[in-house]
Amino acid sequence: MAFSSQSSIQTLVKEIKKEMFMGKEDPYSSFIAPSAYDTAWLAMVPDPDKPSLPMFKNCLTWVLNSQKEEGLWGEYDGHGMPTIECLPATIACMIALNKWNVGEELIQKGLAFIEANAKKLLGGVYNSCPRWFVIAFPGMMELARINGLQIIYPDRVKPVVMEIFCKRQDILNREEVVEKYSYPPLLSYLEALPLYNVNPEVITQHLCMDGSLFQSPSATASAFMATGNKACLEYLQSLVQRFSAGVPAVYPIDEELTKLCMVNHIKRMGIAEHFNQEIEGVLEQVYRSYMKREHEGSEPVTSIAMAQQLYKDSMAFWLLRMHGYNVSPGHFCWFLNDEEMLQCIEENHEYFSSVMLNVYRATDLMFPGEHELEEARSFSVKSLQKTLLSTGTIDQTSSPFPNFHALIKHELRFPWITRLDHLEHRKWIEEKNLSALWMGKTSFQRLSSPCINKLKELAVQNYEFRQSIYRRELDELTRWSRRWGLTDIGFGREKTGYCYFAIAASTMLPHDSEIRLIVAKSAIIVTVADDFYDMEGSLDDLTNLTDAVSRWDCSGLEGYGKTIFVALESLLNEIAGKCLEQKGIDITENLRHIWKETFASWYTEAKWSRSDFIPSKEEYLKTGMTSIATHTISLPAACFLNPSLQSDKLSPTHYQTITKLLMIIPRLLNDTQSYEKEQEDGKKNFVLLHMKENPQADTEESVAHIRDMLDKMKQEFLEHALMDGFSDVSRPCRQLHLSCLKVFQMFFDSSNRYDSNTEMLHDIQKAIFAPIQIGEPEVPLKSLPRKSSGGPAKRYQTVAHYYQIDHPRIKPDFSIGRPPARSTISLTKSRSQHMNLLIAPKSRILFHMNNYRPLITSIIS
Repeated sequence: MAFSSQSSIQTLVKEIKKEMFMGKEDPYSSFIAPSAYDTAWLAMVPDPDKPSLPMFKNCLTWVLNSQKEEGLWGEYDGHGMPTIECLPATIACMIALNKWNVGEELIQKGLAFIEANAKKLLGGVYNSCPRWFVIAFPGMMELARINGLQIIYPDRVKPVVMEIFCKRQDILNREEVVEKYSYPPLLSYLEALPLYNVNPEVITQHLCMDGSLFQSPSATASAFMATGNKACLEYLQSLVQRFSAGVPAVYPIDEELTKLCMVNHIKRMGIAEHFNQEIEGVLEQVYRSYMKREHEGSEPVTSIAMAQQLYKDSMAFWLLRMHGYNVSPGHFCWFLNDEEMLQCIEENHEYFSSVMLNVYRATDLMFPGEHELEEARSFSVKSLQKTLLSTGTIDQTSSPFPNFHALIKHELRFPWITRLDHLEHRKWIEEKNLSALWMGKTSFQRLSSPCINKLKELAVQNYEFRQSIYRRELDELTRWSRRWGLTDIGFGREKTGYCYFAIAASTMLPHDSEIRLIVAKSAIIVTVADDFYDMEGSLDDLTNLTDAVSRWDCSGLEGYGKTIFVALESLLNEIAGKCLEQKGIDITENLRHIWKETFASWYTEAKWSRSDFIPSKEEYLKTGMTSIATHTISLPAACFLNPSLQSDKLSPTHYQTITKLLMIIPRLLNDTQSYEKEQEDGKKNFVLLHMKENPQADTEESVAHIRDMLDKMKQEFLEHALMDGFSDVSRPCRQLHLSCLKVFQMFFDSSNRYDSNTEMLHDIQKAIFAPIQIGEPEVPLKSLPRKSSGGPAKRYQTVAHYYQIDHPRIKPDFSIGRPPARSTISLTKSRSQHMNLLIAPKSRILFHMNNYRPLITSIIS
């Protein structure tokens, strides 16, 4: 079964590489989904020499051949459901067919689709309709009415439709055709604006150098029909020559952005291991481009392209930094120095929400002293908060894409460093908007259905293949734990499942069973032994066990102490034997030394808790960074990586800074979640020691101070983990360090999840047992019966009829200037105003963060 799954995966990988990375065709033809809305507008353009015929026949043919089974035009989301994007697209396609008197049956099917599904698609947008939809949807309805297409809506939907028309009127009254802080400007929706005379000079004044109107095919098609401008025609001809049938929503398309989006999708779906060479090729090309920009300077970003540019730059920063490229925050933080752009984002936060989410993600990879990233993080958090607050309860169809607000909340609530890769892959595979790339004028630029379907198929197979490996390994680990008497030892925490889940879900090592099992077995022994020292053993028992470990001789031990020692000795013999066989190196003494110092630290803490002795903070951390045992768990496994950890790095005198930070950070994380319980138990804790040394500080202030320390140390840790040059530890070893840190962040982010018997069971199910759920929609799309071909087609009353929306009544006055100032949530750039949800409250007492450096330096040096 495993061989069959692996063979199927490899077959898919070869197909995808051939089609997406090695094909001779224009990659955009296979990567990017056509825009039904924009293609329909090109299909409407008449041939100047033969006005009774379409100029772009291929576009009309595409419309005729691209209606979905349910009657709509447009792309589905990842679960096979359309979003509200399909409504203006479907109406535009029907208008194009009607104009050339073709596809009557398709038109009827489209009308039936809208009538049957309008309630579901429009039901949630009453209070939260996106600006683009407020402009485009009424415009298409009016044009449909003028062209004799009558669209009927259920009674319960009519108030929503009326509200959308009213909101459109507000926009038309408030905004000028082109104004500084409305993005995209009204003129970019020329095709959807009411049919009054827009001065042709206004149109031609705002044409781009390539002859387009804001690089929008639909707006440019409308501009050409209105003005006959030759530059518009040349743009449209160039577009159709590049895309022979369906055209994209934006043209020209940024080649690097498309490739980056592909890499981003592949990584987030958990299939990057199959495309390492292709990914590195893309990133190397992007890096060269960025270095050229840095040395030669870059051209000013045009207002219409700034959202796409910032989206691209922030994504590139994240991907390049994750892959070890030396990139400066200035590559995407340039927007912070542009006051007009900052105001534009603030005024159009809904449109920029996907861009700001990318900016926020980029700031997850912050290194020490990168104040620009702090500023960008603060600004992006406020912008995303504003997007969430301004819409309240929102139906998923009205967001930039389905579940988008849930995605924002997930990113803000769970910092990247607390999220385990395997579960994040699952979340992305199951994401409804898997195909979305970046926001266009009236829809997202999307991966084509064949492309995303094949990637999704590979991702599902890959995930479930991993699960089959994980289940087998967990069974093996459970048998091992029982065999050595650790499962039913009779005290403490039984965490076999937790220990295995943590390493399996946090690493990108699908076939490295050896490494996962070494880490999990070590973690199980650490948990049992730690509980023995904490709660079960008498001081004599602990003295005997510590002495036995220091001598590495179990003679004289009995009971629990002997069980722990025998299991430990068996594990070390197993690890050392495999290392000798595979690497030709005997690491027995190195392994023993690591465990000796770990047991000694537990013994020291046990004596502290049984006496009145109060260590200094420095003394406590020197012991506590060892007793947390992160190095004990991770370093032996790193000896089996390729390249492996050098055996001398197993010695405390040769621990690298990244290892020492991995030891200190989890200790402090644990202490911020356990100080109340440890105070009751009479144990020592860094929070309590800080309060004792700073009697003016209360508990909240002490915890906030330690979290500030942690933020600084995590920035330093990330720099050591991601960048070369800080040590001679190999990149795979540094990645294992990072995976271990993410596990402890997950355990102790907002509570002590490790000590809970139930809190992680759901995650374990999703990671190891439950199959991927790419579910069917809760309410399936409806299809009305097709109308009989015999007899005239029935026409329906229009929305304009029901509400007396008479076109001449809607005459927006574009002479009205900017709207009055509105009450908004300020997006100030101050780094001191972070989101309350994400950071601890500011201390009333001034703790100098520079004071943490001497303390930590004295410990890790």
